[in-house]
Amino acid sequence: MVGLIGSGNNGGDGLYAMAALAKRGVRCTAVLLGERTHPEALEDFNRAGGRSAYAMQLPGLLEDCDLLIDAVYGTGVRPGAVLPEIPQNIPVLACDLPSGVDADTGAVVPTVIAADRTVSFGALKTGLVVGSGHLVSGHIKVIDIGLRETLPAPEAWVAQGEDVELLLNRTSDWHVPGQHKYQRGVLGLFAGSPRYPGAAVLAARAAVSTGLGLLRTVVPDSVAPAMSGAVPESVPLSSQELTALLAHSRRNDREGAKRIGAWAVGPGLEDTPDNRETLAQILASESPCVYDAGALVMLEPGANPQPRILTPHAGELRSLLAKAGVRVDAADIADDPVRWARWAAVAYDCVILLKGSATICTAPDGYTLIVHSSTPDLATAGSGDVLTGLLGTLLAATSFPAKESETNLMHRLTDIAAAGALIHAHAGALAALEGTLSAVDLLRALPRAARDLGL
Repeated sequence: MVGLIGSGNNGGDGLYAMAALAKRGVRCTAVLLGERTHPEALEDFNRAGGRSAYAMQLPGLLEDCDLLIDAVYGTGVRPGAVLPEIPQNIPVLACDLPSGVDADTGAVVPTVIAADRTVSFGALKTGLVVGSGHLVSGHIKVIDIGLRETLPAPEAWVAQGEDVELLLNRTSDWHVPGQHKYQRGVLGLFAGSPRYPGAAVLAARAAVSTGLGLLRTVVPDSVAPAMSGAVPESVPLSSQELTALLAHSRRNDREGAKRIGAWAVGPGLEDTPDNRETLAQILASESPCVYDAGALVMLEPGANPQPRILTPHAGELRSLLAKAGVRVDAADIADDPVRWARWAAVAYDCVILLKGSATICTAPDGYTLIVHSSTPDLATAGSGDVLTGLLGTLLAATSFPAKESETNLMHRLTDIAAAGALIHAHAGALAALEGTLSAVDLLRALPRAARDLGL
């Protein structure tokens, strides 16, 4: 075993761990990389029979290494740090954080030492689960070291599959036995264009595949035949019906087909004057809405009483922020995705679901849930359209009391966003078992994923 030992407390942690192993008869060599070394830990390591070496000896030691302990940097990494290159065939165990990962943001230096396993001391560091940090941390185990009473409140939470029922059952309105189709949720879908007809169909199929009571659709004439063929249970909305429906509040007591419980807007939508006029009507309604893709281009920053979830990927987030006067580039967002998602949530007075391998769901007050995709295959054309339809179903099936506080409302929207992301990720994992997946494969797996997670 070889340990990479830095000069700070992280290096001391590595030395103490190796000392414990040396006492059990494991042959341990500590490669001292700093100008100084934690004196008490080094003494304990030497007494246990460990050997010390220096950076110039590392290549030779790695030739016969069956485990590498990374204890160069913990939370003290600085931009520009240069770390040794480790062969990919050597398993790496990181102390607290993989060296080269920023504990707060998940940003990594180019020479980061990717870990197979990370032992995080005291609490789960944010940088292990967001940005590029979660891609290089491997399996993470958090060890309690007696700091629980002194730790600050978490700045974010990681949501997992078993949390879906909790996220969707914070009020008693979910899946009430005996509901008829209108009570199960009526979703309006405004989507599609001659150029992107499939996006509207994917969103519609996702919505009806996850328990929606009724789907009303607003699509171009050129998309209508494909919609009726692929989603025969959908009911088109004429322009006259649309105007009448949007005149009624989501929070009045009207039921049935004359009420839209929620909207899903954007898949395949193009920026045209007519579409902007319809979008303005939807924005003026009180019905909760998920906005994606083409709709994001037409949104403006500022306060809005409509409960909203926006689902940008990093490029779309950059455009949203630019419209709000915040200039960032793709590297900025990759280095600190939570920060910039929160900026957008404040600027647009909504919940932001920032899509990615680590999906960030955040409210304007900073309440944040993080969802990890279990397969990179979800990064495929149409996957986001499926997520939009799924989120629309969840919104349409949820009751939002008229007197609910702004904070509670935003937190509930964040919970719903995270629940949708979890179901979407699980569907991707199921579909990937059969091979590389497409959006259609994702759709086929969606009902089972929803059932598995308690929807």
